[in-house]
Amino acid sequence: MVLDQQLKIEVFRKLAEVISSCRKCSLWRSRKNPVLGDGDLNANIVFVGEAPGYWEDIKGKPFVGSAGKLLEEAIRKAGLSRESVYITNIVKCRPPENRDPRPEEIKACGPYLDEQLDLIKPKIIVTLGRHSTAYILSKAGIAFRSMSVVQGKIFEVKFWESKTYIIPSYHPAAALYNMRLKGYIEEAIRLAASIR
Repeated sequence: MVLDQQLKIEVFRKLAEVISSCRKCSLWRSRKNPVLGDGDLNANIVFVGEAPGYWEDIKGKPFVGSAGKLLEEAIRKAGLSRESVYITNIVKCRPPENRDPRPEEIKACGPYLDEQLDLIKPKIIVTLGRHSTAYILSKAGIAFRSMSVVQGKIFEVKFWESKTYIIPSYHPAAALYNMRLKGYIEEAIRLAASIR
């Protein structure tokens, strides 16, 4: 069933309200703003990161800090625009001190991501980092071992009764500390952009 655009916008607005009042884990206590996602609700490509950082928490928008600049640059180099894709995270509230999301936080927030993906039904999901990669691959029944094993590979699965491609990538924040990873991230995004 294809949702009418206005209805889809309304469903996302309601989902944002639900997340604003969510108390399923303790992250709501320290967050400033929950971060649902940003971009085209009809996108072919959805990027799934791990959790909001400092600037995301301030602005209520995903990937707006240093890692976001790196991601946007890679998206642009692949011939896409930020406006033509959808960007979100598994966890919608910032973990204190930008620590990794904990399993119970991913479990609590996962259904929100599932709902977003069910509404958008992207053809391609680019996972950014080990937590989002493990989560999305598990949805397809694929065991996750390590980022170095799955980085830049294409997993063809069936979601929403159609062919869907999962492309795992290192998280852009990792490339801020190890610039060697930047090329791998750019290559994974180029690969995603090349699928028709």
